[in-house]
Amino acid sequence: MKLGVVGLPNVGKSTLFNAITRAGAAAANYPFCTIEPNVGIVAVPDERLDVLAAMYSPEKYTPTAIEFVDIAGLVRDAHKGEGLGNKFLSHIREVDAVVHVVRCFEGGNVVHVDGSVSPARDVETIEIELIFADLETVERRAERARKASKSGDKAVAAEADFYEAIKAWLEAGKPVRTMPMDEKQAEFAKSLFLLTTKPVIYVANIAEGDIGMPDNAHVRAVKQIAAAEGAEAVVICARVEEEIAELSREEKEAFIEELGIGESGLDKLVRACYKLLGLISFLTAGPKEVRAWTIERGTKAPQAAGKIHTDFERGFIRAEIVPFETLRQFGSMQSCKEKGLVRSEGKDYVMQDGDVTLFRFNV
Repeated sequence: MKLGVVGLPNVGKSTLFNAITRAGAAAANYPFCTIEPNVGIVAVPDERLDVLAAMYSPEKYTPTAIEFVDIAGLVRDAHKGEGLGNKFLSHIREVDAVVHVVRCFEGGNVVHVDGSVSPARDVETIEIELIFADLETVERRAERARKASKSGDKAVAAEADFYEAIKAWLEAGKPVRTMPMDEKQAEFAKSLFLLTTKPVIYVANIAEGDIGMPDNAHVRAVKQIAAAEGAEAVVICARVEEEIAELSREEKEAFIEELGIGESGLDKLVRACYKLLGLISFLTAGPKEVRAWTIERGTKAPQAAGKIHTDFERGFIRAEIVPFETLRQFGSMQSCKEKGLVRSEGKDYVMQDGDVTLFRFNV
């Protein structure tokens, strides 16, 4: 899973990236501090693995991972090549979802590229640049499709009509991800690799003094934007996340409790990302390894087995499954078996989040 961290210059984008990845990306009070994208691979926090590790004392402990890409700050007219626009846009095409950091704090010591703080304007600036870039892509494809449709091929004509519908939607200033489509159209739109088809998580970056306080007007604006398009929104203080990243696990837990924020920014982002992309994790456990595997919600057992190895899917016989909470309650897989709590599931079983699974296969 690959997430692109984007935002206008000086909104706290690289500070947040540093905090959640500890990759040491440069962060400074001037535009275009990030030129080439910094990349950090982050283990997804999952306390269920800690419980399984205590049970099995495995040789390996393997959480699932997210790749964060810190992409250069964008400015108005990026689609025309302003700032580092073209590079910025090409990097966005490669990610699964966009983490859009929006400045929600005042403060004269940090320069805002537009001279004032306005989340709605900032979000629109980036959205419009992505829309313009997509319009160029769609217009080229629509022109080719129109020429090809003169042959009388109905499928090509339908494709040309769909391009025109996307073009009209973009010209209305709306991202393609908000466009009503049937399943076939959505699959086709996805194949176009348009920038505005990417799902978005908005991060409202607040000041330290706003932690634990009711949402300020800037945060409310970000949440309103997210709600309007069915996106996710999380509230994070990037500066505090930097401090949290430097602490030991015990210190981190105590500090989070003292602040009253409930969980770290990374935890919030991961939860929002899984929800937005429709992802869950199943678990495998034994003396050799405890591991989390990320799959799409609705995945059936054979395809989940294929995440581990293609032979598991090809020769799938059954999946032996116990829900994590049941395993934790009774303390061991053996206890669960003795109580008849380990289920044997076949090819039509739809995997659930937290399924502790052993796949039986024969090839």
